[in-house]
Amino acid sequence: MSAGLLPFFVVVPLLAAGALVLLGDPRRLGRITLLAVLGADVVASLWLVAALGRGPTVLAHAVGQWPVGISIPFAADMLSALMLAMTGALTLISAWFGVVSHQARKRFFAPLVLVLTAGFNGALLTADLFNLFVFIEVMLLPSYGLIILAHRGRGRLMQVTSARIYVTVNLLASTVLLTGVALVYGVVGTVNLGELAGRAAEDSALAIAVAVVLVALSVKAAVVPVHGWLSRTYPFMSPTVTALFSGLHTKVAIYAIYRIYAVLFDGAEEFLWVGLVMFSLTMVVGVLGAVGERDARSVLAFHMVSQIGYILLGVALFGPAGLTAGIFYLLHHTVVKASLFLSVGAVEIAYGRHPLGEVTGLLRREPLTAAVFFAAAMSLVGLPPFSGFVAKLALVLAAFGEGQVAVAAVAVVVSLFTLLSMLKVWGKMFLGEPEDSSGEVVGSTGVRERRIPARLVAPALVLALVTLTFGVGGELLLGVSAVAADGLVDTRAYVEAVFGT
Repeated sequence: MSAGLLPFFVVVPLLAAGALVLLGDPRRLGRITLLAVLGADVVASLWLVAALGRGPTVLAHAVGQWPVGISIPFAADMLSALMLAMTGALTLISAWFGVVSHQARKRFFAPLVLVLTAGFNGALLTADLFNLFVFIEVMLLPSYGLIILAHRGRGRLMQVTSARIYVTVNLLASTVLLTGVALVYGVVGTVNLGELAGRAAEDSALAIAVAVVLVALSVKAAVVPVHGWLSRTYPFMSPTVTALFSGLHTKVAIYAIYRIYAVLFDGAEEFLWVGLVMFSLTMVVGVLGAVGERDARSVLAFHMVSQIGYILLGVALFGPAGLTAGIFYLLHHTVVKASLFLSVGAVEIAYGRHPLGEVTGLLRREPLTAAVFFAAAMSLVGLPPFSGFVAKLALVLAAFGEGQVAVAAVAVVVSLFTLLSMLKVWGKMFLGEPEDSSGEVVGSTGVRERRIPARLVAPALVLALVTLTFGVGGELLLGVSAVAADGLVDTRAYVEAVFGT
């Protein structure tokens, strides 16, 4: 793949979104265009992964061929390419769920998702801190629109409140992020990652400025103690939007934390203890919050906080083993969490949203949905043969390898609490006699109608099969993740490529 094609990851979705808006109300054309563009994005991402696997290890391009410091630099290594492929596939499957659940019929759904995709792709590919901020904002603007579309006409107080929380927190975090970028520019006169490489480890003033950027990204990633916004917003969005956001918004912040610490701090060891403490707390607080919830999506939202702690441990265990485990965990979690949100979303669409225990016996009435949820849940817990087992084992071994026995112990204990909370959801939603909140009990002599059509379960099923594939064939994905980790341990190829633009 030519480096000059990198901007098309941003340009094509934007042009398609603009065309759909100009067409007015495209109906079927809008849905076809959405799925076609997202499918092409996945194919191009996989092509990029294959191209980087053959060499060179980094592709870089300066938009407009302007010199370094003026141009918008795009750079892709194995980490960004893997993220493009995995999140692109997730966006495609979430859009598919939106189509079969009829949410995609809303006029601006397809353009908003395409603009969101363009912003996310740009954030992964940019090699410039200011443009990272710009592309994150490009992601956020359509996100506000998607939340409004999902809530229109439903009128529940918590849905309105959650939207206000989401917008307020992200506006505040974006302000802090822009302030940090401005401080970086004020200290050293550049925001180009190539020119900033390694300087934060040597310049205390720059380190403080970059720390402001990392704080803002930590808010967006929902790291404890700034995690509460996620657990109070994600459960009250539509299932499609929840799955979509789970794979994009927090993940772009996690990616940026990986990239910035590797390039600007050059993996400096003196700051890693901060990450070990904060990310361990994130694991613990998230899982304890999940144990106490009485709603399936709220349980999953708190688990998302906990799993973010696992993913970011890869940065705190900075080294080939830790980064490999963290990257693998990032890819695994993107798939598994979306599968869980979509399977629970299918139940909510068919039965309505109720506290745990009011809709029961779904194992007998909806065996396919139950099987999909169980597979993804066991992967989240970390049981073989699913990808969660490989991810957690790799992370625990990396922690032992770095002498962080306490961190490894925390990871194992949190997994046990994860199992406890997921068994609670399983028992109260899927076991027992088929019963719903209307009071109708369907026994062995009654009617056990199947309310969830296969088309609603299919997207979650595909993702569950992916996590099984990642578990059985974990060695292959671990190998690719190791290549991505090597690019973070030794950033010279990335820096030289950005300079070469």
